[in-house]
Amino acid sequence: MSSFKKTDSKIYSKTPTVLSPDTIYWKKLGVPTLVKEFGAIDYIDFSPVEPYLFAVTASVRVQIYNPITKLVVKNITKFQEAAHGGSFRKDGNLLVAGDELGKVRLFDVTTRTILRYFEGHKAPVHRTSFTADGHHVASFSDDRTVGYWDIATEKHLHTFTGHEDYIRAGCTSPVSPNIILSGGYDRKIRMYDTRVQECVMTVDHGQPVESLVFLPSGGIFISAGGTSVNLYDALGGGRQMAQLSQHHKTVTCLQLASDGKRLFSGSLDRHVKVYDIATYQVVHTIDSSNAILSLGISKNDDTLVTGMVDGLIAIYRREVDPRDEQSRPQARKSRYQHIFESADQQVEELRYERIEGHDRHLRKYEYKKALDAVMLPSVKGMWPEKTVAVIKELIRRRGLHRAVQDRPTQFLLNFIGFLTRHIGDYRFTPTLIDACNILLDCYEDSLEKFAGTIVGKAFTVLANKLQTEEELVQEFLNLQGMLDMISVAADTTEPDTADNLTAPYDASNKAKTQTVISVD
Repeated sequence: MSSFKKTDSKIYSKTPTVLSPDTIYWKKLGVPTLVKEFGAIDYIDFSPVEPYLFAVTASVRVQIYNPITKLVVKNITKFQEAAHGGSFRKDGNLLVAGDELGKVRLFDVTTRTILRYFEGHKAPVHRTSFTADGHHVASFSDDRTVGYWDIATEKHLHTFTGHEDYIRAGCTSPVSPNIILSGGYDRKIRMYDTRVQECVMTVDHGQPVESLVFLPSGGIFISAGGTSVNLYDALGGGRQMAQLSQHHKTVTCLQLASDGKRLFSGSLDRHVKVYDIATYQVVHTIDSSNAILSLGISKNDDTLVTGMVDGLIAIYRREVDPRDEQSRPQARKSRYQHIFESADQQVEELRYERIEGHDRHLRKYEYKKALDAVMLPSVKGMWPEKTVAVIKELIRRRGLHRAVQDRPTQFLLNFIGFLTRHIGDYRFTPTLIDACNILLDCYEDSLEKFAGTIVGKAFTVLANKLQTEEELVQEFLNLQGMLDMISVAADTTEPDTADNLTAPYDASNKAKTQTVISVD
């Protein structure tokens, strides 16, 4: 005798999310530890050397944390007004920060003493950075100038001008000690060369610039402003290579990770996006509890820190699974262990296959009892796919008529309520529409009798739900038609110029335009 084929409810399960290697990798950062600071988090920077301490600039202090213990190990409080942009030198021994009074201070990280004191700006200095050789400091101020200072002599070497509004973003080239990049609220990004002491390149971001970063090669720089992140070719005259528009509020900060292969962007929309630099695609998203003003990530990708407007910092630390065989040292096998392993034989446990209640009733052709079994609140509420699977099986057997015929009022209310609630789910719609038709066939002659009763009202609610779904489908079909027309027009009117053929962002926009919404 052939075995009974159980009802397959997995056909209605939701499409599982495919976990990419990036998603698995970044999800291991785990649940963050929240630490409260004394004000909005202005800037976060990691030391480039182990143990990868990170500096948090907030209010009138710069606090240095240990990423493992998540505790403050150094507290620099020698500021009269709000501190800004505390950043490490590449050896991790020095830290430079600006303040609200326009002063730039250089600190010894170990002793917390002030080593240098640079004066000259007439407005707050929001960002500071060491040059690639570590011998000079660049400062970016609201007085619309960029200061260039010598650490050894504590002298002001040059002031770069040209911006017409506040300068809130800036960085230096990671490979050349002579290249400085600044971004202002005048929407301009300016590149300065200290050898000729003038601006050598200007590009327009299109929005006030909030953050700038160079790729490790120094040939490409990335800017954030408004809702977009732009990539530019520094060696090609500032040609825009791509524009990433994945946020719906202002992008406030950028950071590189994985040796420059991944880009992090934080935004006021409470999201951190992770991009693949090679493909410009988002590979992971991290949600935050509030708007993000700053973020930093350690060199080995083990610690991610985000700073928010409410003064909270979220410290994500990569989790190591103790069950992971690769993380555990292999135990040395005993002298005779291989003999015992080869001699042992494992006897498989005899298991009986469990058949659920509705399948037992289907096996006996008890269709009403099978439907009752899946209409229980504990089943239809938690596993509606099981209920729909049984309904589909009854339709296939032509037994749903018998299952719903001559039913009491309470059953009809439950059944109609289930149809009304789930008929809009794209997984269940075809089956439940067939079930509605069968139900109407069974009670066609009794609809007048149900008029004015609670069952009649339930039928009316179901009819209105079907009407709403039909109108929604019609709207999607109209939208699909409009998108098709736009796509065809774009294909026929766009000239094949050299600019269009060489701009990757235009190609990506064209792909986005050709997206079609399909309705099941």
